[in-house]
Amino acid sequence: MKVSVVIFPGSNCDRDVKWAFELCCNADAEMIWHAEKSLPSDTDIVVLPGGFSYGDYLRCGAMAAKSPIMKSVAEFAQRGGLVIGICNGFHILTEAKLLPGALLPNASTKFICRSCQIIIERNDTPFTQLYEKNEIVNFPIAHHDGLFYLDDDSLTILEESGCVVFRYADNLNGSLNAIAGITNKEGNVLGLMPHPERVVHPLVGGEGGVRFFKGLSKWVKEMR
Repeated sequence: MKVSVVIFPGSNCDRDVKWAFELCCNADAEMIWHAEKSLPSDTDIVVLPGGFSYGDYLRCGAMAAKSPIMKSVAEFAQRGGLVIGICNGFHILTEAKLLPGALLPNASTKFICRSCQIIIERNDTPFTQLYEKNEIVNFPIAHHDGLFYLDDDSLTILEESGCVVFRYADNLNGSLNAIAGITNKEGNVLGLMPHPERVVHPLVGGEGGVRFFKGLSKWVKEMR
């Protein structure tokens, strides 16, 4: 399995994601600088990692969404390729219009960094197939702008389309409908604020994220 991890100026979870894929799936994870104009031709999964792309100036993810590599990422997604945006990567996906909505400052207006209980809303996606529906897992969060927002009509459409994949059990940031992660209508682009890559080893936070990565490997193998 070939994973392309896109690095933007200010990314700081890129190596965590690379390590998680290597540890859990023995994947070939390659770092791709944001100024590149194309992805490797054998890419199976693209990851936009967490961090503070461009220092979160202007709006979180707004500048990164204009990076040269994003045209190739959008084309990859349109072909059905799996794209994952974690934390700041979720910001970038919304700014690039690959996912609906926006991530606003937390209701507390404070940066939140702690373990968080996440409900698996759906287990019929490439990202959650090894979990049980309604299972609660612990994924850490670390963000200042994590409150998911959509206007009422769009939120209804999102819910009715089955695009909500993760919800907070303890909605610490005040997201509408406690939404922690969503997909596009086609189900191949995922954005989530919690960090599954930080819980893949018992000595560094637990193993709640292991099945996230192993499920992706299983999906890719079955699709080949």
